[in-house]
Amino acid sequence: MKALTFAILRHLSDGEFHSGTTLSQILGVSRASISNALQNLDQFGLIIHKIQGRGYRWVNPVQWLDREKIRAHLAQEADYFRIQILDITQSTNTLMLDGIARNLASHNELIHVVAAELQTGGRGRRGRQWHTGLGDSLTFSMAWQFQRGVNALSGLSLAVGVAIVRALASVGINEVTLKWPNDLLFNFKKLGGVLIELQGDMLGPATAVIGVGINLRLPAYLRNRIDQETADIEAIIHTFPDRNRLFAALLTALAETLRIFDQQGFHYFRDEWVRCHAFEDKRIELYLPDGTVEQGVVRGVAADGSLVVSTVKGEQSFNGGEISLRRVS
Repeated sequence: MKALTFAILRHLSDGEFHSGTTLSQILGVSRASISNALQNLDQFGLIIHKIQGRGYRWVNPVQWLDREKIRAHLAQEADYFRIQILDITQSTNTLMLDGIARNLASHNELIHVVAAELQTGGRGRRGRQWHTGLGDSLTFSMAWQFQRGVNALSGLSLAVGVAIVRALASVGINEVTLKWPNDLLFNFKKLGGVLIELQGDMLGPATAVIGVGINLRLPAYLRNRIDQETADIEAIIHTFPDRNRLFAALLTALAETLRIFDQQGFHYFRDEWVRCHAFEDKRIELYLPDGTVEQGVVRGVAADGSLVVSTVKGEQSFNGGEISLRRVS
């Protein structure tokens, strides 16, 4: 999707008709350029009506992220954040990782956040693609520098999960649970996920890029691309959430959690994470990187965030990004 397309869509966001002539004058391009920029948007789930003599009308406009509205919701926390909102990018995590050395050094005192209205190449765990539509999700990355080293950040993704559950509850989105190690669930259906990538030394300091994706709405064209059961916020609360308010709640909860984690590590969040785990005391299968499968009953997590499972061989701990957990019916 081109920059011109986004510029036109922002003018069409009021849901009213706008003539091609007016749009071309405002944006300084030809009417043909306007028409071309609005082609094939149905692949993103956008419905644009064109009626001769009246112009263009966007039937299902999105709720745009707005930096000033986000800052207003952040209130006294606003000045701690440096927030960049992009129309489109492949991956906010990749963008953040690429810019750490160049951009963060001059703003170390700030919490850097990059969000995208449309993410075309979002990455999940084990190399899976994270599917989103324009304005249908919250996809963002936060960079955080820890005084701890990389080897002391075990359990970070679990602590981040706790922060997200807290944030959702604070705006009335309840009964969201967690799946080890980094998924958000509702009724055992995937609502969102976390992808953490680390840069730094084993002894410190270390920088974590924390990528978060949460489904706000999943139209049919998106659901058809996803190979697992999914959930979205709109279906849970029966209305589309205020994206800016929810984004601010997530940033506040994440910052609070990361400050504590840097001082105390995962053990501070361990009991709360277990209470949130959808699979606690349930029979599961673990698909391991070597192709073997372990069965057992989940018995919490270890101090380093490893999953503790009671198996026929006794109690075992499992860790690693390539392990897949599934519930046994």
